[in-house]
Amino acid sequence: MRRKLPIHFSGPKRLPESALRDDAELEPLLPGGSRRILSGATANKASQNRTRALQSHSSPECKEEPEPLSPELEYIPRKRGKNPMKAVGLAWYSLYTRTWLGYLFYRQQLRRARNRYPKGHSKTQPRLFNGVKVLPIPVLSDNYSYLIIDTQAGLAVAVDPSDPRAVQASIEKERVNLVAILCTHKHWDHSGGNRDLSRRHRDCRVYGSPQDGIPYLTHPLCHQDVVSVGRLQIRALATPGHTQGHLVYLLDGEPYKGPSCLFSGDLLFLSGCGRTFEGTAETMLSSLDTVLDLGDDTLLWPGHEYAEENLGFAGVVEPENLARERKMQWVQRQRMERKSTCPSTLGEERAYNPFLRTHCLELQEALGPGPGPTSDDSCSRAQLLEELRRLKDMHKSK
Repeated sequence: MRRKLPIHFSGPKRLPESALRDDAELEPLLPGGSRRILSGATANKASQNRTRALQSHSSPECKEEPEPLSPELEYIPRKRGKNPMKAVGLAWYSLYTRTWLGYLFYRQQLRRARNRYPKGHSKTQPRLFNGVKVLPIPVLSDNYSYLIIDTQAGLAVAVDPSDPRAVQASIEKERVNLVAILCTHKHWDHSGGNRDLSRRHRDCRVYGSPQDGIPYLTHPLCHQDVVSVGRLQIRALATPGHTQGHLVYLLDGEPYKGPSCLFSGDLLFLSGCGRTFEGTAETMLSSLDTVLDLGDDTLLWPGHEYAEENLGFAGVVEPENLARERKMQWVQRQRMERKSTCPSTLGEERAYNPFLRTHCLELQEALGPGPGPTSDDSCSRAQLLEELRRLKDMHKSK
């Protein structure tokens, strides 16, 4: 049932004017990139025992000779029973997401990416259906923003417009009117363009979850709310885990007699899923199951170009998965020419994405929480998902 969207809101997040100057010279404010800032997952003792074969650089106190490390995996040393990066990681994550220092850091990333990739990090191709166009826009070093266009009405919706200059260039090239911004979550690499675009396009509304502190939010959304723009019917689905208020957006294919399109932000990637920063493994599992309920022909438009690395990790945990091998060969050909790998389909993802395969017996036997039956299937699947996420954080592609 479509909910009448509220028009009252508590007010957008504002930043100091000094932080908004595009010509400001920004020095490094935080060490490393955003992935380094947002790292630091820890495993429990039982999980460490199950994966000892992957951890050849173990503590010098260990007297047993460790087994060789797989060439695709890199062990990150950790103190026994304690994650030494936990306090620091949480502190930096809080700075990045809750203070204007995070915005300054994002501006620095944006400027560096524009210099390195003046035409974008990947070559993309739009998908044109019956009067509807989906246009992926490569931004930053590996992000994707999207324009969803009603070609008959000349109306456009932007998804996660982190580089307002690149999105505005596409708007002008397509000669459309931007009327809505859909934000999947608050992280600056997805929401950083909200200010500039909403100021330039006065009739543009900014949609997203009120739980996430999205900058310049004007129209809060809840689970199953529908945003209507021309013939576009876009449903918001609550998928917390990566952040507390993470949303994905499902473009209904029925009005234009085409496939539905899922804009998944940082919930789901080609052969991967996002890190669980503000939730539990159980929360993330529930969010991924929300996606699993959608049709196989649904097109997946993710928030990042992570395909090659993700498929490399999937080959470690399921080395005999032929669907993964075929997809990897295709992805490698695409990336050799710097071509985008999106979209995939949810039917494909079910075949090779390990984070969507926690119900598969083979994966459970290889990485599951241990022998013996369990009365709570969702609990064991959540444990498996947590273990997969931990191993992925350790993984480094060749």
